[in-house]
Amino acid sequence: MEQTIGFIGFGNMAQAMAAGWLKTGAVPARQMVACAKSREKLCRTTGALGITPCHNAEEVVTRADVVILAVKPYQLQEVTAPILEQLKGKTILSVAVGYPFDKLETLLPGLMHWSLMPNTPVAVGQGVILGEVKHSLSEEAHQSAKELLGAIAMVEEVETDKFGIAGTITGCGPAFVSQFIEALGDAAVLHGLPRATAYRLAGQMVAGTGRLLVESGQHPAAMKDAVCSPGGTTIVGVAALERGGLRAAVIDAIDAIQKK
Repeated sequence: MEQTIGFIGFGNMAQAMAAGWLKTGAVPARQMVACAKSREKLCRTTGALGITPCHNAEEVVTRADVVILAVKPYQLQEVTAPILEQLKGKTILSVAVGYPFDKLETLLPGLMHWSLMPNTPVAVGQGVILGEVKHSLSEEAHQSAKELLGAIAMVEEVETDKFGIAGTITGCGPAFVSQFIEALGDAAVLHGLPRATAYRLAGQMVAGTGRLLVESGQHPAAMKDAVCSPGGTTIVGVAALERGGLRAAVIDAIDAIQKK
């Protein structure tokens, strides 16, 4: 990638994206710049990654080809209003929650922008980034952005009215999976396995299972059936999870979020 990536806002998600590009080698540190409200914190976080800190959004936009809006949603208007003229011709990628195309267009009229929703595993190049189907990028900029994002995530384009539920699965899901991994770890410790070993094994098991599902296209039930021998150990555990209401609990968690 020859493009320079500029972050306006450098919180957890921006840092995760930057870390992912560095880890995968897709974008070197010299091609990333960032600004943030707290100069002291910015210098600390960019310094850890080797990224260039900028004094303000104007400097970021001047230096960047691709501008990532990663500030809090309530800060978007304040941040973008002074730089609208500079943003002309730039590829603008917004990760601000609650700003789909139509809403973002009111702040960035006539500019090239795309609303995204990444999740935290982008930090290791294994994330999911949802992209709203509706956007104002040129065909060339859209393709280039997908290639850039594809280096750190599976990019899935979703219709606006499905953006919320898709984001709940990919954005909140890591917390639920982490709870499951922690529970597996507790069970392993109960039976004598060191906790660090248990977490490594459970984490890699989850990562591998997910990758197998995505790459093979198998139905989750088929993958479950493949390791459930008649009268075997796995089916005993599956039955216990069913009695405990695992599936109902997961569905209820997603439903509760959607109704929030």
